[in-house]
Amino acid sequence: MPKELLSGGRGTGLGLALVSALAFGGSGVAAKPLIEAGLDPLHVVWLRAAGAALVLLPVAWRHRALVTRRPALLAGFGLLAVAGVQACYFAAISRIPVGVALLVEYLAPALVLGWVRFVRGRAVSRAAAAGVVPAIVGLACVVEVWSGLRFDALGLLLALGGAVCQVGYFVLSDHGGDGAEAADPVGVIAYGFLIGALLLTAVARPWSMDVRVLAGGAALRGGDVPAVVLLAWLVLVATVAAYLTGVVSVRLLSPQVAGVVACLEAVVATVLAWVLLGERLSVPQLVGGVLVLLGAFVAQRSAPRDTGGVRAGGERAAGLLEAGAPGADMPGGSGPDGGIRGAEGEGRAGGRELSGGSSRS
Repeated sequence: MPKELLSGGRGTGLGLALVSALAFGGSGVAAKPLIEAGLDPLHVVWLRAAGAALVLLPVAWRHRALVTRRPALLAGFGLLAVAGVQACYFAAISRIPVGVALLVEYLAPALVLGWVRFVRGRAVSRAAAAGVVPAIVGLACVVEVWSGLRFDALGLLLALGGAVCQVGYFVLSDHGGDGAEAADPVGVIAYGFLIGALLLTAVARPWSMDVRVLAGGAALRGGDVPAVVLLAWLVLVATVAAYLTGVVSVRLLSPQVAGVVACLEAVVATVLAWVLLGERLSVPQLVGGVLVLLGAFVAQRSAPRDTGGVRAGGERAAGLLEAGAPGADMPGGSGPDGGIRGAEGEGRAGGRELSGGSSRS
């Protein structure tokens, strides 16, 4: 990845955040046909994480110095941003509706603001704070949270755990770029997936997976698509490229701004499910989409202006990548939950099937 990309300003950061949201949001339309073809949702998530780890294995070897230089960062990213979000999300939707779990998980932008203000002791801009409100209200409309609302204390706590892990994704993505010896985002993501895939192996138990499904096809909008093609999209675009652009956007903007823009993932997932999977869009969902867009627009106004890569707090300088890291080492090209967040949408909220889900979970 060129250094110029990480030294960009607000325009570059917002562009990457939008690309990340688009890539993450497209995970559901690839994952759901695989699930309907016979794969267990947990197996789809494991394939996603393990596939990304395999693709990024050469990158991990190239940046092996990170293992001794930033071990806590790598372990935290793998535990929270990769494995934690998914484990908490799946445990939550086993007890509460998908829409409710998504809404709680997407409280992460508000939690990020709390982290910045009360833990880091930094001022939070009015624009970032104001953008969270319409984004959360709009998200509630997009997932039609009222359709299956019911109270389950443990389920809500698990969903909140997913939100906390989401905060870890944004905070660690930003933390990795601190200091003169900033960790290369490609290396952080590579080791994050290696660690995350190992942790998810214990949960998903892939040895029980029906691998014959991958040799066949999956139904998509009345047609039949090879399962391996959908899996390739899920790994290369909706995971590798999605996480990469997401992490870089956090470094160029800020965790609080990137967190609000990430709410667009739910809107993208819903629209793509309407276009490619034939799922309906209700009036509240359309209104909710507009509110999420409004929140993202308001929040991005707090992002730094293009001033040669210097962020609002004066903390970020150009040249965050380690010397000699070539752009050709980024598998999957430019393309988010993250990441990782498609197979996760399998389930029902008040009788209406959701195909998007949390792209990082």
